[in-house]
Amino acid sequence: MRIVMKFGGTSISDGNNIRHVAQLLKDYYDSGYEVVAVTSALGSVTDGLLSNAIEVSKKGKVSQIKEFISDLTHKHYSAIHEAIDDEDIIDETIQTIDCRVDELEKALIGICYLGELTPRSIDYISSYGERLAAPIVSGAIRSIGIKSKMYTGGDVGIVTDNEYGNAKPLEQSYQKVGETLRPVLSECIPVVTGFIAENKDGVITTLGRGGSDFSASIIGASIDADEIWLWKEVHGIMTTDPKIVPEARSMSWISYAEAMELSYFGARVLHPRAIEPAIRNGIPVRVKNTFEPDFSGTLVVSEQRPTEDVVKAVTLIKKVSLVNISGAGMVGTIGTAARVFNSLADANVNIIMISQASSESNMSIVVDEDHLEAAVNAINSEFDKNVIKDVTYDNNICVVAVVGAGMAGIPGVSGRVFSSLGKDNINVITISQGSSQHNISFVVSEEEAFDAVRVLHKEFELESKKREEINWETV
Repeated sequence: MRIVMKFGGTSISDGNNIRHVAQLLKDYYDSGYEVVAVTSALGSVTDGLLSNAIEVSKKGKVSQIKEFISDLTHKHYSAIHEAIDDEDIIDETIQTIDCRVDELEKALIGICYLGELTPRSIDYISSYGERLAAPIVSGAIRSIGIKSKMYTGGDVGIVTDNEYGNAKPLEQSYQKVGETLRPVLSECIPVVTGFIAENKDGVITTLGRGGSDFSASIIGASIDADEIWLWKEVHGIMTTDPKIVPEARSMSWISYAEAMELSYFGARVLHPRAIEPAIRNGIPVRVKNTFEPDFSGTLVVSEQRPTEDVVKAVTLIKKVSLVNISGAGMVGTIGTAARVFNSLADANVNIIMISQASSESNMSIVVDEDHLEAAVNAINSEFDKNVIKDVTYDNNICVVAVVGAGMAGIPGVSGRVFSSLGKDNINVITISQGSSQHNISFVVSEEEAFDAVRVLHKEFELESKKREEINWETV
């Protein structure tokens, strides 16, 4: 069986966890699996790299860089000594880390003196989290008797466009990655940096949010993997956030469509873009808990299997704002909605949800909280008062979404959703339902959001449903 296994920052947060990951990989390799490991940065390292780069570009303090580099070096040295027993491998790994830390320090000093931080520089700086972690993971594997070779995303052949911070892989990547990794799978465990790649000119790029998952998905599609495993600190994809509903449970399986809906509406376990290569190749994606590896986790598959669970999960988006657009001049005016959306697109505003009255006299949109000011300014600049009279907004809201492929064509789901909320005196501000019928989403006040999630989780008995038992080998 050929598996791509991605390990997130929590899974390799320190040397002890890296040692655990190395043993986990060895166990599967010894059992006859062909394994590719994709690694994130050590816990909190990427955030530290970015925040320090931003600060030194503004304040220009070399002393701050020296202090940061010292702390970063110490963190990785500690991980090396905890994760690796063999002295020769320790020395070799330290040399690799020293070389890369030296490169990083020079780059930060250059940013400090220039007082400028470009998107290209941000990608270069942020890439060091994974580039410092991968040698330690590979060294830990070698120290317990399994051959391993370390690669960056660019080394294995992930080639992207030039959109720094959110680069997209070019089609040629899939062939290049396959040609690089397939020949070595029977000989060792390759360790590949997640999140980072290169453009055609060999300049480092990053893949954006969910980047390490994206790397694993690209690699899985390139080598015809049987499954892609995303090792995280959770038991899989949950019926809701257990911090809101402690009774939330792990789902044993879910469809790609449902997983993407959940991710779009606030669930952070998977990013829709990150599993696109897996979807196009029909590769199952399994979400597992690094620290409880015997638990089967959640398997994400292409087919939407019939199930008694009409609703699979309830999810929540926080830190959003509601923008209300109204005016009698909107009624019957062709192209108003198009102008609204075009103006927001030009302002780089991400629209999360849309609702429009049948009278056409008002429209409500939900945007990221950080995009609110840009959204309001863009709409006010686009229209005069003859068309749109008022643009108002509300910051104290959340979006709740009820998700499940079983909802499609089943009457009464919306009735149960809103009836149960009404019984608990939870006010629904605006409603939207996707044409796929896989979700019903609505806006409530921030104060009532958690209560809404709890009510719906209970209404659809998500906490009491038994895990569906399916034959994993046939999926």
